[in-house]
Amino acid sequence: MNGKNRHPSDLNEYEAALENINSDEDFSVPDTEGLQTENPLVPSPNFYEQAKHKTGLGPSTLSIIEEAERRGIPWQRLNERSKIRLGFGKKQKIIRATITGDTGCIATETADDKFETKILLQKTQIPVPRGIVCKSLAELQKAVEEIGFPIVIKPLDANQGKGVTVAIESIEMAEEAFQHAQKFSSEVLVENYIAGHDHRLLVIGGKLVAASRRQPAHVVGNGTNTISELIEEINKEPGRGDGHEALLTKITLDCDTENLLKKKNLSLETVLLPGETLVLKSTANLSTGGTATDVTAEVHPANVFMAERIAAIIGLDICGIDLVAKDLHTPLTENGGAVIEVNAAPGLRMHLSPSNENPGKVAAAIVDMLFPGESNGRIPVFAVTGTNGKTTTTRLLRYIAKSCGHMVGYTTTDGIYIGDFQIAAGDCSGPTSASLVLSDPMVDFAVLETARGGLLRSGLAFDFCDVGILTNIAADHLGLKNINTLEELAEVKATVVRNVKPEGWAVINAEDIHCLNISKTLSCNIAYFSLDADHSEILKHLANGGLAAFVSDDRIIIQKDDEENVLGTLSEFPLTLNGTSRCMTANILAAAAGAFAYGFTAKQISYALRNFSPCPELTPGRMNFFKVRDFEVLVDYAHNPHGLTALQDYFCHSSQRRKIGIVAAVGDRRNEDIIELARIAANMFDHIIVRQEHSLRGRELAEMNSLMIEGMKKGKRCAGYELIPDEEDAIRHALSIARTSDLVVALSDNYQNVTKIVQQF
Repeated sequence: MNGKNRHPSDLNEYEAALENINSDEDFSVPDTEGLQTENPLVPSPNFYEQAKHKTGLGPSTLSIIEEAERRGIPWQRLNERSKIRLGFGKKQKIIRATITGDTGCIATETADDKFETKILLQKTQIPVPRGIVCKSLAELQKAVEEIGFPIVIKPLDANQGKGVTVAIESIEMAEEAFQHAQKFSSEVLVENYIAGHDHRLLVIGGKLVAASRRQPAHVVGNGTNTISELIEEINKEPGRGDGHEALLTKITLDCDTENLLKKKNLSLETVLLPGETLVLKSTANLSTGGTATDVTAEVHPANVFMAERIAAIIGLDICGIDLVAKDLHTPLTENGGAVIEVNAAPGLRMHLSPSNENPGKVAAAIVDMLFPGESNGRIPVFAVTGTNGKTTTTRLLRYIAKSCGHMVGYTTTDGIYIGDFQIAAGDCSGPTSASLVLSDPMVDFAVLETARGGLLRSGLAFDFCDVGILTNIAADHLGLKNINTLEELAEVKATVVRNVKPEGWAVINAEDIHCLNISKTLSCNIAYFSLDADHSEILKHLANGGLAAFVSDDRIIIQKDDEENVLGTLSEFPLTLNGTSRCMTANILAAAAGAFAYGFTAKQISYALRNFSPCPELTPGRMNFFKVRDFEVLVDYAHNPHGLTALQDYFCHSSQRRKIGIVAAVGDRRNEDIIELARIAANMFDHIIVRQEHSLRGRELAEMNSLMIEGMKKGKRCAGYELIPDEEDAIRHALSIARTSDLVVALSDNYQNVTKIVQQF
C-alpha cells in the first residue's frame, strides 16, 4: 500500500445523512451500491457475483464482509471505495480492505518506506538484503559497484510489484530497470539479489495465520500454441479478472515481460516445447498474474516467531511480510533467505484461493481480532412504532437507559439526539436518522422512533432489533401510499416487531385488537401491556408464564410468572398527571415492559420514571402545562382523532373549566378524518379557533375550513368558533381572550415555536 496515495472518504457520513434528514419520509439505508439484498445489512447468497460487477469491492474486503455477515455482525459501506463499517455505535470497527481503524499511521508510513523498513529490521537482527537508495544514474552506478551483481531494483514507495526488476546482471539492464522504477517513485532502491522462492507470511493481531509460496505468472508449452495464445487461454480462466476484482489477475504484457522474452531470445509468437515453462514476470505478485500455494504447515517455529516479531517491530495489526528463501522448513538465518519488504494493507487473495486449495482462515482471523470473544459488534437497539405515543415512549426508554449509565442515541419526530444533545432538528423518525444514530461511535444504546412513512418507502435501518414496541393502531395517514384500512396500516407497523431477533422481545398493546392480531404472528418473546389488570389477554398471558405490565389498584406492576414487581403508585409518576392521563400511563407501561424485558431491573425503571415529568425539556409538545397570569395553557401534539380522544379522556378527569382549543387538520388526510377530528374537538372545547396547518398538502384553505366547520357542527359542546389562519395570530388571540381559570389548549406539531410564544406572553 502506498501511504502517499491513501484516499480519504469522499463524503463524511454525518454530513451525508444530515443532508437528507427532513421528515419521517426521508430515506437512506446502508449503502450497498446497488446490491439486491433482502436487507441492506445482510448480503444475499449471490452477493459476491453482484459485488464483483456493481461495487468494485475486492476479494479481500468481500471476504471480511462475508465472515462478519456469517457471525451476525452488521455492516455498511461508507464510500465508493472499500471503506466499510462493521458493527453499530460504540462497538463499530472501520476497515478499508485490510487497513483497520486500529492500524497505526506511523506503522503504515514505516512499511511504505522500504528503506526505512530495511534499516529498522537490520538493526533488530532480521535478515534483509543489502540495499542503497538512488535518485540518479550516477548514484545507481556507485550502488552497483558497492553491492555487485546480481541485483534487484524497485521503487522506494510503490506496491504490488510495480516497477520491480529482479536478477539484474548488467549495467545496461540496471539502467533500464532504474528508469522503469522511476515511473513509480523518484527514489529507487537497489538491493542484492536473494535466490529462492517468493513467500508471503500474513500476521494478524500478532499471530501468524497464513503463509504462501508465490509463483510468477508463467505459461507451459504444448508444442502447438504460441506464447501469446497460451497467455490468452490462461486469461480466460473463470478465476481471473482485471486488477483486483477476482481472486487471480489476468496476465498483462509490459516491459518486464518484453525484457524477459528478449533475454531468452523469444517473442510472443514463439511456440514452446511440450512441458516447457516460461516465466513471464520477474516478480511473483498476484497483481501481475502470479499464483500461490499455501505452505502454512511448513513454516519453521523460528520463522513463525520472526514474522510475529516483525509485525510487532513495525507496529502493524495486519501485516504482510515478503521474503525470499529456498524453503520455510528451516530458519531464515540458516538457509540464506531474507525479508524483502513489509506491507501494510496486505491483499488476501493468495490466502483465499491458493492453488493447492488449502485456504487459510484469514478473514476469520481479522474478524476475531476486531471482535474478540462473543462480540458481534452490536449495541442494544429498541424500535418504537404505532400511531400515537411513539415519541413519549421513545423518550421514556432513553431516560431509563441514560439513568443506568448508557450513552443513548435516539430519534424522534423532534430530531436526532446523542446523549443530552440534539444534533439535528425536524421529523427524524425515518431510516436515515436511525442509520446516523447507529453509526455514531459514541452511542452504546439506541432507541429509534420508527414512523409509517419511512417503513413504507425504505424499510428499516437495521436488520433486527432487541426490543420492538407497538403502541397502538388507529386511523391516521389512511388513503396515503395505498394504505386504506387499519388492517393494512397494521401490516406496515408490524414490520418493526417482526424484525425483533428470535430471543428478543416484542411489546404489544393488549387492548388494541390490531396489535393483538400481529402478536399472534410473531416468533420472538412477547410482553403485553394494558391499563386493565383483568384484561383477558393479560390474564391468559400471565397464566402461561408470560411477561406483562399493567395497572392494578392505582399501582403500576410488571409481572412474569408469579413474580410481581410493583414500580409504584400512579401518583408517584409525574407523567401520569396523578393518574388522570391514561395515554401517558399507557406510554409508561409500554416503556417499562420493554425495559424490563431487556434486562433493566424494576428498581432501575421505577427510579427513572419517578424523575420523568411532562415538561418541555423531557417531553416537548406532550402535555406541557404553562401558568400564564390567572389561567393555564396546555401545549400538545395531538393531531389525529385517536390522539384527540386520548386528550378528551384526560379532560374528563380534570376540572370542568372553560376550554379554548386552537385546532388544525392536516391536508393530506381523508375528508372523513378531518370531519371526525373537528367533531371530537367540538365535544372537548367550549370555544375553538381554527388555524391553518403549515402546509395544506394539496388542499385549499377554504376547503379545509369547510370540512372543519362541518365537523364542529356535529359536536355538542362547542359554543362558537373563529377562523384565524396564522398560527401565531391564533395563539396570541386565544391568550388575549382567556379569562381567570380558563385552559387554553394549543394543538400543534410546531410546539417549539408555540412554547416560545406562550413563554413570551
